[in-house]
Amino acid sequence: MAQTLDDLPPRAALVEIAHDFHARGWMAGTAGNLSARDDDAHFWITASGKPKGRLDENDFLRVRVHDGAVIETRHTGDKPSAETSIHAVIYRLFPQARACLHGHIVESCLAAERAKKSAKSLRLPPLEMIKGFDIWEQNPKVDLPLFKNHLDVAKIAKEIETRFKKARPALTALLVRGHGPTVWGASLQEAYNRFETLEFILRYLSHPHRR
Repeated sequence: MAQTLDDLPPRAALVEIAHDFHARGWMAGTAGNLSARDDDAHFWITASGKPKGRLDENDFLRVRVHDGAVIETRHTGDKPSAETSIHAVIYRLFPQARACLHGHIVESCLAAERAKKSAKSLRLPPLEMIKGFDIWEQNPKVDLPLFKNHLDVAKIAKEIETRFKKARPALTALLVRGHGPTVWGASLQEAYNRFETLEFILRYLSHPHRR
């Protein structure tokens, strides 16, 4: 039995994450997308329109980091996730990233909704859980990058690339309004742990008792 997600082949680990996230309500229906690097130049990403609670290892496409071009598919007619451009940008900007996870979480939408419409980041509370992002400070002041949602996902990807080229984020995470968080890590297990950590913090932020 695998001890961590990193003990599994990348696609097998992604399947496990998809089933887990779906069970928690973070990937309802066909929502969300997951990816993992195959090598420095390519990554595997979920095919578009697949129910995340029923994924298997053939429901992924191999994509080129450089330009997002599809290199390999396991099912004829499969198309890469609509958010493939965002994953490609993350892998280009952060060569150390080996996995990138995106889900749709109710609390993330509520937390972003409470921020000013002009806000480009969300100040996170200095909870103990922030250490999950390797932030070891007393009462840290950490901002989660916040982006507008666009029907054209490539526009979101471009805005992420433009902002992160100017200033690297304090966290390996970002949030798109009315959409959900994207989290990446130096391994599959790290990305998974950090997604859980961020979900906890966003759930705290959106709690009605904090109003």
